[in-house]
Amino acid sequence: MLYISTRDSQASPVSGAQAILRGLAADGGLYSPQAAGENGENVFPCYFPANLAQKSYAEVAQDIFALYLPEFTTAEITDAITKAYANGSFPSAVAPIVQVGPFTVLELFHGPTCAFKDMALAVLPHLMSLSAAKMKTSTETVILVATSGDTGKAAQEGFAKAKGYQVIVFYPAGGVSEMQEKQMRSGGGSSTFAVAIRGNFDDCQNGVKAIFANASLRERLQKADKCFSSANSINFGRLLPQIVYYYYAYAQMLKQGRIQFSQSIDIAVPTGNFGNILAAYYALRMGLPLRRLICASNENDVLKEALATGLYNSRRPFYKTASPSMDILVSSNFERFLFEMYGRNGALLAADLRQFAVLGCLQIGKEHQQNWQNLLYGGSAAWNKAAPTIARVLAEYDYLLDPHTAVGFTVASDYFDPAENVPLLLIATASPYKFPAAVLEALGIPASGLNSEQQLERLSLRSKVAIPKPLAELTQLTLRPRQEIEPRHMEQAVIELLQII
Repeated sequence: MLYISTRDSQASPVSGAQAILRGLAADGGLYSPQAAGENGENVFPCYFPANLAQKSYAEVAQDIFALYLPEFTTAEITDAITKAYANGSFPSAVAPIVQVGPFTVLELFHGPTCAFKDMALAVLPHLMSLSAAKMKTSTETVILVATSGDTGKAAQEGFAKAKGYQVIVFYPAGGVSEMQEKQMRSGGGSSTFAVAIRGNFDDCQNGVKAIFANASLRERLQKADKCFSSANSINFGRLLPQIVYYYYAYAQMLKQGRIQFSQSIDIAVPTGNFGNILAAYYALRMGLPLRRLICASNENDVLKEALATGLYNSRRPFYKTASPSMDILVSSNFERFLFEMYGRNGALLAADLRQFAVLGCLQIGKEHQQNWQNLLYGGSAAWNKAAPTIARVLAEYDYLLDPHTAVGFTVASDYFDPAENVPLLLIATASPYKFPAAVLEALGIPASGLNSEQQLERLSLRSKVAIPKPLAELTQLTLRPRQEIEPRHMEQAVIELLQII
């Protein structure tokens, strides 16, 4: 298995270790898997073992990692998985499923930062260290992160104990919840930084990509024996572990008798940067019996419009919402999806993306749109629809949703038809306790005037669910001073933080 850029499918491919270390291809494209099929075409590896229901999370991860990273030994992969998931930071099931009304819910928020990003970022540092060893490099790696709320802390947590790494996180000022900001400003050690940007997530993401593309800055970094890499899902090493939990959810549904072997299911995913749902698409291409993927957006419903009409348009109003991790107008991983829909024609995709960069919009051709018509459904739910869902689901099913999962539940409910007899798996992406003010508001409980600790206590009292330990402990931690800058100063901030002036 080798990897090619989404913008130049004819360029020399790189190994998995190279793709993980670099994060982003030199031409600005994203690394995607390349494996020669019988006729020389590019295909995904096949994986749907008859004994899937008997496999543990670690065993599923072992199998899938081995398919995509053949240069890694079985012992190396096993060690990375064990260090990531068997260290007491996750429950034994890692990602349990529960039944909530008509849907099976996959809970991805039981890791150290209470969000689905933990699932990948717990193992990424170990994959990076293995990759560095294979590439025989001892250069210190600077992890640049653009976050809409959850990736930042998950990256800080993941790399906290890894040697040879520094982490710089950029997040939108006023665009994350109070709990998310507190998480990013606490812990992580002296090699971890968090900087607020006066803008939105797209400003953070564009700034990080510009830093990656800055040749003179890379040169200065080289002289200091450092290099850049990414913990965002533009890095294939972030995306790969996310494939695992879709298979594991299916395995649990089999084991619990919710479905029969080979029975098709639908999956609904609250979507921001498109990485989580792209991992589900990769699982589908690998042979997991998925009928359709439901892409759920909030008020920033760029993806809903793109999937319905082919118009990918970032020149539209931006809304700061109660589900901040979905407040995105340019979804990086949509590029990997388009690469597949364009028949892996990197040159054609690159030309269209250049147009998108200039105009802020792209009309995707009908010949490409037809390739996803039966695969993806796009829906959206604004807060005035998602908030009542939180109250209703707690009242009817005694289950508390966070704002992102509430968007997913609402869109899934609009889509779901019981008469079709197709089970639906809903992805729960974060703990509701990361957004206590918004959830309290949805439940009709005033949150203004309460500090974050009081909000957590009030929410726990109402829901009768214990506050997750990592969030309860936040009130005892010392926060680093808050730093806030304009987007144009991101490069200078990196220079100063790394002391490479």
